[in-house]
Amino acid sequence: MATYTLPELPYDYAALEPVINPQIIELHHDKHHAAYVKGANDTLEQLEEARDKEAWGAINGLQKNLAFHLSGHILHSIYWHNMSGDGGGEPLATDGVGDLAEAITESFGTFAGFKSQLTKASATTQGSGWGVLAYEPLSGRLIVEQVYDHQGNVGQGSVPILVFDAWEHAFYLQYKNQKVDFIEAMWRVVNWQDVAKRYAAAKERADVLLLAP
Repeated sequence: MATYTLPELPYDYAALEPVINPQIIELHHDKHHAAYVKGANDTLEQLEEARDKEAWGAINGLQKNLAFHLSGHILHSIYWHNMSGDGGGEPLATDGVGDLAEAITESFGTFAGFKSQLTKASATTQGSGWGVLAYEPLSGRLIVEQVYDHQGNVGQGSVPILVFDAWEHAFYLQYKNQKVDFIEAMWRVVNWQDVAKRYAAAKERADVLLLAP
């Protein structure tokens, strides 16, 4: 059975300063992300045991745990690569991300409109969650999703390409309770090259996602 492993960071702990300090990156990656990896693997083992014993009394909790931990692992794996110490600004055709820039304009009218929507969605998540830019294959457009926990309130089939972590562990040691300040700062480290690659890959997979002939 396949198991999940914690991916290495694509940069050192201090690479995103001053937006995110090294202590947060270390704790976030080495403790919180690692816990989701362990949780997913532990739940797979528990499901295997339940199958072997035909003991399904805990099936609802196990399925919920798998969704929670696996989605946390996936979103964090995207999150680390979505950021760069050399990132920020606006995606431009001159930077080799023209298709993404055009898609943002087509889907949201303007980059400013998109930025405002994703900022507000991220900053106003109730409790713990994420703000997500996703490719929606049925319409072929980009949408913003406000994700509760790691897996709730998500359009089925949508593919996340840019994620803002709005859980307190992502910012509290540095920004205290000012989540909106953290989200605003996040725009200074967005790795648009990575987002553009994810957008291109999602479009290529659209037929598979929709089970098109």
